[in-house]
Amino acid sequence: MSATGRRPVHTRSIRVDAFARDDGLWDLEAELVDTKARDFPLATGLRRAGDPVHHMRLTVTIDTHLNIVAAGAVASWVPYPGHCDAIGPDYRKLVGLNLTQDFRRHLRERLGGVRGCTHVTELAGVLPTAAIQAFAGEVYQTRDASQQPPGEPAAAERKPFQLDRCHALRTDGPAVAQFYPRWYRAAPAPGAEPAATDSQSNQVDTP
Repeated sequence: MSATGRRPVHTRSIRVDAFARDDGLWDLEAELVDTKARDFPLATGLRRAGDPVHHMRLTVTIDTHLNIVAAGAVASWVPYPGHCDAIGPDYRKLVGLNLTQDFRRHLRERLGGVRGCTHVTELAGVLPTAAIQAFAGEVYQTRDASQQPPGEPAAAERKPFQLDRCHALRTDGPAVAQFYPRWYRAAPAPGAEPAATDSQSNQVDTP
């Protein structure tokens, strides 16, 4: 935190809620809200302090393979009413994309720049990791079989999904040695060719 004086100016809030549906699909509801700490003059009129400059909501429905099967966007607060909020139906173009297969590139191609709303398109970019977090423990195995509490069904003998997907959970690191010892592998000796990991052979496009 800065030691100098400062004043609040702008707040952007992003929230994503995930819902498991009774039909086996999942809904992701993502919301973006921008507010100002003072009255803010817009070309369309004055926006009072604390009232949203932007309030957008993007909803996508996905299957357990992270394919988007339905999508739509709505805006309740925008700088240019009647204009900004007209683009919502275009976010149906997300249908058919997979959240972990070049999603951001396809998102830019379909809805980047004047083809979409800057803020809704930016909001869509958080969906891949939000979906993976939602699936953790529900769709993806995140615990080793040895970590199952008594009385729970044994986990499948598969490597937990999150291993080798970030620096803390690399399989030659101390966290994996402590919490997932069955999957720990010692770091290669200097000059040795490192072994390919599951994540290197099956990369996902997550931010």
